[in-house]
Amino acid sequence: MRWLAIVLAGVAFLAVSVGLTFLLRPGSDERAAVAALIRAQARGDVAAMLAALPGCSARPACLDEVGHNAAALRHPGAVEVLQFTPSSRLTVGEGTGLARIAWRVGSAATVVQCVRVRHGGGPLGGRSTALLSLSAPIDPSSGCH
Repeated sequence: MRWLAIVLAGVAFLAVSVGLTFLLRPGSDERAAVAALIRAQARGDVAAMLAALPGCSARPACLDEVGHNAAALRHPGAVEVLQFTPSSRLTVGEGTGLARIAWRVGSAATVVQCVRVRHGGGPLGGRSTALLSLSAPIDPSSGCH
């Protein structure tokens, strides 16, 4: 009887661990995707930015923002992410939200931007994270709205 209780407790712990990993993983996927977008922006690589923002090239305002950001925020060197706030702390199901990233290159001024993010998929199906748009720099004390 005691062995059965130990085995059941172990299975329950494993199930909870896997479930939490599944729910929290989209945050790390989101951070990686946003960081890659910011690195492309800092290189001035408009093509890579558009590849990271599906549908952006079909929306004139998004296309203009990407071109302007790439030109204005181009810096040689490695991007350092200072702070990242995901669009959602816990992702269950589908939804859209705003992530906030503060970054800089070398001794350049800190840049803060917002990224519109869409999460898809269900708790038992495949999960997806898509970046929809990237804002112009905002005031460092501002949040994303």
